[in-house]
Amino acid sequence: MNLFRKIKNLNSRVPLRLKVWVHFVVFIILVFVLMWIFQIFFLESFYEKMKTQTVAENAESILVSYENDYRNGNKLDFIENYSKTAVENDVCVEILDRYGRSIYSKDVLGDCLVHGRDNSTYIFLNEIRKSEKSKILYKVNNPKSHNDMLVYICVLGSVSYPEGYLILNSELVPVGSTASIIKRQLVIITIILIIIAAFVSVFLANIISRPIDRITKSAENLAKGDLNTKFDGRGYLESKKLADTLMYAEKELSRVDTMQRDLIANVSHDLRTPLTMLKAYAEMIRDLSGDNPVKRNEHLEIIINETDRLSAMVNDILDLSKLESGKQKLNPSEFEIGAKLNAIIGRFKGISDKMGYHIHFTPDKEKTVYCDIVKIEQVIYNLINNAINYTGADKQVYVRQINQADGVLIEVEDTGDGIEESKIKLIFDKYYRSENHKREVVGTGLGLSIVKAVLKLHGYDYGVRSTLGKGSVFWFKIKDVDKS
Repeated sequence: MNLFRKIKNLNSRVPLRLKVWVHFVVFIILVFVLMWIFQIFFLESFYEKMKTQTVAENAESILVSYENDYRNGNKLDFIENYSKTAVENDVCVEILDRYGRSIYSKDVLGDCLVHGRDNSTYIFLNEIRKSEKSKILYKVNNPKSHNDMLVYICVLGSVSYPEGYLILNSELVPVGSTASIIKRQLVIITIILIIIAAFVSVFLANIISRPIDRITKSAENLAKGDLNTKFDGRGYLESKKLADTLMYAEKELSRVDTMQRDLIANVSHDLRTPLTMLKAYAEMIRDLSGDNPVKRNEHLEIIINETDRLSAMVNDILDLSKLESGKQKLNPSEFEIGAKLNAIIGRFKGISDKMGYHIHFTPDKEKTVYCDIVKIEQVIYNLINNAINYTGADKQVYVRQINQADGVLIEVEDTGDGIEESKIKLIFDKYYRSENHKREVVGTGLGLSIVKAVLKLHGYDYGVRSTLGKGSVFWFKIKDVDKS
């Protein structure tokens, strides 16, 4: 185990370029070793096997011609076919009748073991007759040339009642001298190719490792905090995929970093005022109004209000951070949208009675929708609260439910001064406030940003229609979805 760990640790410290080069060189060496083994040590056996297969194929070709030509009376075609086979493949052909007498023959070697020059033919015939086989193969030594010879004997007709015999004779050429020539050639080729392989392996190792080196350097810059790093994955598909993945990771890190900076900036910006007021009024109670119940209660009321505002601001910041991070998940359920609108509007009754606001609701036929009830409730609440903040001197707010073929359109209208065309695109940004903001109802500046984030998470359409001097209409559409 310790040896395995040491090898593993050593491999982890070896550069990719060196690994590629080593593997390529080892592969080349294995290829040459296999070439030497098969070309030198197994050359003779391969040659003999191939020669035997060739002789057997020649015999089969002559047998087919015997069946198709000779038996049908086309003796000239038969003679032409077996003669052509003998010449093209360097085999001697002897065709005997059932008594062993030569009928046709073709000698292309000039030194065959057949053709009745000695008793060899009869010896072969006796062997196949005794074997009771249709085909036999011999490897014998030619006493004249001292070379091994292949003798292939086939029965014409059936073994029980042979019509004759086909004998093929081919010389096995010694491959010793050929092997020596091949060995010398392989030595030269091996040296040349090893040199070429060394250069090619270095070249390939550089090509393969270059994109990884570039990406590694870029990743090191990213690790140091450079979120504008570019990843160059040119070279091959895998390096491009790796570069794309790191680019995506960089964008996510940049987004998280931006959100973190925004959160810190927002917290420091928006918490400073209420904290200052809390401290100031606490000091006033301590130094001035501690013994004056009226003044003390007034100052304590301000502290309570600022504490509520501070709590609401912190909650809105946390909600928006969750939504923008993509970690907030939807929990959709079915509910009746008309009843939900009525319930939300009912919560503003205290403000309406105290400050003289009038919220008018125009319902449509009750309709069941399927979405995250808590988050959509937050959207509606924020839109109504925004309308109260910005409505005109008449303090009128209009809420409408409009059923459509593919969903439910919700509109919230105020009668304020409206929004300039150039400012409409900014209205959903964090902490953006219109110059016409009213102070009767205090907001955190994040309400419309939360509306935007929730509706984008649902995939719903939303927008603003505004006319200067007449007011604005904020709307969104709850789409019908397939719940199956």
